[in-house]
Amino acid sequence: MIYNLLYPLSDSISAFNVFRYITFRSIYALLTALIISILLGPSVIRWLKRIKCGQYIREDGPAHQCKEGTPTMGGLIIGLAVISSSLLWGDLTNAYLWLTLFVYAGFGAVGFADDYIKVVKHRNLGLSARAKFGGQMLVAMLAVATLLSTPDYNTVLTVPFFKNLHPDLGWFYLPLAVFVLVGTSNAVNLTDGLDGLAIGPFIVNAACFALFIYVAGHSDMADYLHVAAVTGVGEVTVFCGALVGAGLGFLWYNAYPAQVFMGDVGSLSLGGVLGFLAVLAKQELLLVIVGGVFVFETVSVILQVGYFRFSGGKRIFRMAPLHHHFELKGIPESKIIIRFWILSILLALVALSTLKLR
Repeated sequence: MIYNLLYPLSDSISAFNVFRYITFRSIYALLTALIISILLGPSVIRWLKRIKCGQYIREDGPAHQCKEGTPTMGGLIIGLAVISSSLLWGDLTNAYLWLTLFVYAGFGAVGFADDYIKVVKHRNLGLSARAKFGGQMLVAMLAVATLLSTPDYNTVLTVPFFKNLHPDLGWFYLPLAVFVLVGTSNAVNLTDGLDGLAIGPFIVNAACFALFIYVAGHSDMADYLHVAAVTGVGEVTVFCGALVGAGLGFLWYNAYPAQVFMGDVGSLSLGGVLGFLAVLAKQELLLVIVGGVFVFETVSVILQVGYFRFSGGKRIFRMAPLHHHFELKGIPESKIIIRFWILSILLALVALSTLKLR
């Protein structure tokens, strides 16, 4: 909004010319979202406590009884900060920005409904698996179908580490992109099991894709680095900045020992929009590397369930997702969290290296 109001005046007031730079607005979107989330945190936490929006702890898992009743649905803090900051600093005429906000809000709405049923209506299972998956699929399909209808977007797939390998998937791209959004949404949801475990790697992932989005939106830079160019998508870098800032602000209260949990309203929205950022940047396959922590957690669940069924009750891990396995081995929660953060940073660096390793 600031861009749309002040940049047109740059001909008469040269200082306003600074608002044309995406990097400048992304930095201030980050700072704005950070400040909003930190300032909103105490009020939202008090409100969640007042409506008795406490976390339910599984009895068959590691001993976390001390966390029983900790407010959940803290993803509302992130959402308010991200949306307000993006609208404040973004170019409101940019279709990619609005589409990204739709994905974020859409997946967040599904998560909010699930949280509301679980913790406010006191129905432990929340939305049925069919309803939750159906909601995610609907948002993803609408977003990807709209994206594919834009003239500057194509169905070519980028393969990391290979400069000249760009298969055109045609309409097969639609189910792939939908899978990326829904899969990433559920992967972040599975990872959100310890204080700060999901939001830490997510911040790293959002910062990493901010760079890829920025490069994809600049044709000269994209051509030099052999990255698929998507005209106009660079504006979404502002949204990425807001994500990083809001994530840091939420971590202020979610760090061990957590004062609030993000809930499904946070994890589903963050995961869904992370998948969409990968699609926008034409780095769908690279998401496997960047979001490696989320991938490991998801694969651990798939392997555990599959092996349990086909082996007659045997297990690969002591418990899945993977972070619970390490907990049951006696590793302190805080150490597991920090190690997962370190792994996420290393994976992001490997992903960024693909800009030159082609």
